[in-house]
Amino acid sequence: MAVPLLAGCSAPVDLTRVLQVSDVSGGYFDAGLVDGRNKIVPSITFRIKKSTDDSLRPLSVNVVFKQIPKPGTVAPGQPAENDFDEVFKQSVPFDGSQTGLLTVRATAGYTGDPPQSRADLLKHSQFQDMRVHVFAKHSSSQWVEIAQFDVPRQILTQ
Repeated sequence: MAVPLLAGCSAPVDLTRVLQVSDVSGGYFDAGLVDGRNKIVPSITFRIKKSTDDSLRPLSVNVVFKQIPKPGTVAPGQPAENDFDEVFKQSVPFDGSQTGLLTVRATAGYTGDPPQSRADLLKHSQFQDMRVHVFAKHSSSQWVEIAQFDVPRQILTQ
């Protein structure tokens, strides 16, 4: 009589139920001078908490930065947000039931010629606010959105 071997598979984990994003802060990081121009990039800092004892290794995180068009500028049929940049974290470790603080900065940003200050870039007529979408994936599961936040219009130096 053959006995089937079970490969230790467990039920998939619903990440939208067991993960919470907390301790969120953000703004526009002062990236210094790039090609002789002042540059700021959107930045978000957060922690992920889990409400399960299950191991969630490897947990991958994808942070997507999207521009929010100014009110009244979106034509019918156009997306309400425009892709700007994204940052992928291959493996995010947990320390007990939460991760350490994760700071994620876009590579793309806004630039201006000196002597324009970084704070002046936030007031420029072509500046668009950003929204961050945080996606997570565990093992072979599908990507799921676990949070979204608007990036505050403030300059960060650290």
